[in-house]
Amino acid sequence: MCNVSDLPLIGITMGDPAGIGPEIIVKALVDKEIYRLCRPVILGDPKVLSSSISKCGQKISLNIISGPPEARSRTGEMDLIAVSRLKAGQILPERPTLEGGKAMVDYIIRAVDMTRKGEVDAMVTCPISKILMHQAGYVYEGHTQLISSLTNTHDYVMMLAGERLQVALVTIHCPLKEVSALLDQEKVYRTIIITATALRNDFGFKRPRLAVAALNPHAGESGLFGSEEEEIIRPAIARARDEGYRVEGPFPADTLFHKAASGHFETVVAMYHDQGLIPLKLLHFSDAVNVTLGLPIIRTSVDHGTAYDIAGTGQADASSLKAAITMAASMAKNRQTQVE
Repeated sequence: MCNVSDLPLIGITMGDPAGIGPEIIVKALVDKEIYRLCRPVILGDPKVLSSSISKCGQKISLNIISGPPEARSRTGEMDLIAVSRLKAGQILPERPTLEGGKAMVDYIIRAVDMTRKGEVDAMVTCPISKILMHQAGYVYEGHTQLISSLTNTHDYVMMLAGERLQVALVTIHCPLKEVSALLDQEKVYRTIIITATALRNDFGFKRPRLAVAALNPHAGESGLFGSEEEEIIRPAIARARDEGYRVEGPFPADTLFHKAASGHFETVVAMYHDQGLIPLKLLHFSDAVNVTLGLPIIRTSVDHGTAYDIAGTGQADASSLKAAITMAASMAKNRQTQVE
């Protein structure tokens, strides 16, 4: 039987106090299976979480700690680092506040620092508001860009993962009309390499199989519908293959995802956000995980937003958070195996 102290420590940020982050944390941590996989440590706010425990009608108590060494990791108890202590008027569900926005960023900064120092083995993030983050003085596109900045990481990849399908993105949040101009051989190549390396080191695939999606219909139809496949994507794939990586494509996107979901590939490299995320969310709407590849630390996240409209109502689904915690624990174990 595994000793509790051998389980990976996972730091979990609470997200926006006005969103569903507090509720899904409560719902996830009443699941005994989480404590069989890891030792969760929450970075958040005592009042907010106490309120969520009450509203969810769950029997779980708070154990306020100053750091991970004090975590007891017991079912029915939540180990919490009180990064913030918001006042009653600053923590209303559905109503984001500037104070809550500053606190939500503080949770992330503290978690990154702890993970970099090895105080926890991985971090998992609950949803934030990008607008609120900007109002708090942090002008980033989202979690991923903030964390990459805090870790001084320039080459990173956003991957969305479920049991049947995993998708890595070459471009992330940008207007569709700008995608073609943002693509170049180096960017596609780096996405392939970072993804393949993470699949080997963090996901345990010895020789991962990657498929690369074309940008244009019918993979460009020999230039009839676009030149990006021949000028950018195919040369990047060839370069990776010459270096020994198992990667194929570019494949027409309308047929590729069915093949990938059937088990022919471990991951699809998609050219833009919706190309990859529409099929991913069709299969994994509730349990997908957002994971940032290429960081010196392990970071996974829920694949949904703050859902202000249902915050505080008890309706939030914790499936994505459970999956994110499970993945973070697995990645931590795989990365430790690489070290050994």
